[in-house]
Amino acid sequence: MKAIAVAAARRGGEILLEKFQRGIAVSHKGEVDLVTEADRLAEVAIVEVLRGTFPRHDILAEEGDYGSTDSHYRWIIDPLDGTTNYAHGFPWFAVSIALEVAGEIRLGVVFNPVSQEMFVAEKGAGAFLNDYPLRVSAADQLANSLLATGFPYDRKTSPVNNFDHFVNFQRAARACRRAGSASLDLACTAAGRFDGYWEMKLKPWDVAAGKLLVEEAGGRLSDFSGRPYDIYGQECLASNGLIHEEMVQVLQNGLRP
Repeated sequence: MKAIAVAAARRGGEILLEKFQRGIAVSHKGEVDLVTEADRLAEVAIVEVLRGTFPRHDILAEEGDYGSTDSHYRWIIDPLDGTTNYAHGFPWFAVSIALEVAGEIRLGVVFNPVSQEMFVAEKGAGAFLNDYPLRVSAADQLANSLLATGFPYDRKTSPVNNFDHFVNFQRAARACRRAGSASLDLACTAAGRFDGYWEMKLKPWDVAAGKLLVEEAGGRLSDFSGRPYDIYGQECLASNGLIHEEMVQVLQNGLRP
């Protein structure tokens, strides 16, 4: 299954990179929620690879409806995480593929086609970047930490928009970054590039693969109160574990979904 997931991610990434270099057709799902021709084409290619080997597995993907067979196996796919970056020519985006088995994420793949970085995690078998093992950072104080976050698509209309949390963390941490791809933010947390990450109002395809990467690299995930994390929930807090409680405390001072 890992080999097929990696092959599917590479195939999707090839399409994204080809379209990225040749020009991008963009349409709108909402005022600030974009979708490109590449999203759709990459998703079709990814699903073809997965269904070619696992025709009875369910598919949950961002762009298409693939029905349900009530299988214990479900592939959770974001063919292009970082669409706004992609549409503007900013080279920070990824393919994200996860396998959920009976409600548990057992496999996660995040592929950045620009850098050719392939992040892979298997439940109980560790997390890897291009076959090198990953480990979360050793930062043990929030004040010395580099954090990542993002903002929801309804940030212009909803007061629950993460702006308050962003200001609070800018004051509490060394610095915060907003690069525009949740799956890569989680992958970079697993790799120790970020010490922590938080975001709200995400979809399961944004976080399913990244969740397993962080866990298998020795990190911790929860909601903003420190309760067990649910990829179908509204709050995502990920860290190296050492600064987790400090981040929970900061998050109590802002609005929540």
